[in-house]
Amino acid sequence: MAEEVFIPKYGQTVEEVTIVQWVAEDGAQIKKGQELLEIETDKTTFMVEAEVSGTLHRGPFKAGEVVPVLTVIAVIGKPEDKYVPGVFGEAPIEAEAAAEAATTKGAAETTAEAVTTSEEAGEKAFASPRARRVADEKHVDIRQVTPTGGGGTRVTEKDVLAYLAAAPKATPIAQKLAAEAGVDLRALTGTGPGGKITKEDVEHAMQPIAAAAPAAQPAAPAPIVSKPAPLPQAEVVERIPLKGVRSIIADRMGTSVHTTARVTLLMEVDATEFVAMRERLKAKVSEEWGFAPGYNDLLGKMVAVSLHKYPNMNARLAADAIEILGHVNVGMAVDTERGLLVPVIRDADQKTLRQFGAEFREMVSRARAGKSLPDDLTGGTFTLTNLGMFDIEGFTPIINLPEAAILGVGRIIPKWVYREESPDAPVLRQMMTLSLVFDHRVVDGAPAARFLQNIKHLVEEPYLLLAE
Repeated sequence: MAEEVFIPKYGQTVEEVTIVQWVAEDGAQIKKGQELLEIETDKTTFMVEAEVSGTLHRGPFKAGEVVPVLTVIAVIGKPEDKYVPGVFGEAPIEAEAAAEAATTKGAAETTAEAVTTSEEAGEKAFASPRARRVADEKHVDIRQVTPTGGGGTRVTEKDVLAYLAAAPKATPIAQKLAAEAGVDLRALTGTGPGGKITKEDVEHAMQPIAAAAPAAQPAAPAPIVSKPAPLPQAEVVERIPLKGVRSIIADRMGTSVHTTARVTLLMEVDATEFVAMRERLKAKVSEEWGFAPGYNDLLGKMVAVSLHKYPNMNARLAADAIEILGHVNVGMAVDTERGLLVPVIRDADQKTLRQFGAEFREMVSRARAGKSLPDDLTGGTFTLTNLGMFDIEGFTPIINLPEAAILGVGRIIPKWVYREESPDAPVLRQMMTLSLVFDHRVVDGAPAARFLQNIKHLVEEPYLLLAE
């Protein structure tokens, strides 16, 4: 029997890849472990290798084509075998078979790609795991979402978010009740504040029409849908496709801005001792460690120990609860030719400064080479972003969902300041601005301020790291 060659699932966030090039020719004799093709995710590139030996029968997939994960792109077997399209680990399910399977105890659970079958309409809705998770959390009937993935055959997380953005405002209870009853919220008129649809509105729509109901009124004319205004006339000198890392950034940052209750805390910090400590470390340990410790290493470690001390900042918002996370995984924003990437230092609070710095440099090297491992860029619980090297004094970064907060770091600049020990004359100090942006749905202002204040204390008295 021929062995299927499919696009592997790289991490939890990758739903599709781009084929860079085929390395093996169609009809070639392949050995186990031989490279077949190169693929590119939104963040890095990988080689797909053969799991068995035999004759390669490629599917109709060419370089530059975007393909969903788990798609069967080729088979390896005998010379007379042929390529059969499909999704790895998933057989087509007809409506009748699905209805019968629904009543059979111990029916096999769908893996990798979730499939929903409507017994009444005989429809099937293919959806990615992330799309299904968001749909379940937001009580969305996945069959009502217009798919764009896989050539319009598969619902992605972006499709569900777009559906939610276009949906009318409704209370959470109304959304859940409508999803369970199959009521289309778009057909209802809300009676709540600001026109929001309430539970009572949904229950009213669920009531059967009385036999003695008055004669039906003439149908109201369909609403006029205005077309978007044309873009102003301008000379376009270049069009950059919104795909890959740029597309991910656009989707996630837009979602973050529109869903979080963002608050920004700004704090000016005396970084004189921080700068001095970094210079002493460079002189003392660079040769032994193999690298010179940088400001980001120190700040990342300070953030990690502060998150350990204030676990309510190491949290995320779930559908019905605030989840405090058991591991401190600090994301460090990095500028690359492919766009902004965020390598994640896992269990950063448990690592020494040397371990943190060495791991960070390895991840940055892979990120800038386009060779990040799947786990390099996932699982963060808090993000640090530093624009000080670009002479930025302060800024308000956007929260990297599902995290609860992000810390922005500005440049270190000499300033004349008054201090307690010299109240009559200013002294020249190295000053730095920190900006903590947090989601007020998850954490309140005072706990966030205490967290930022702890980082300030560590920057101003960096030897306190030894006491944490």
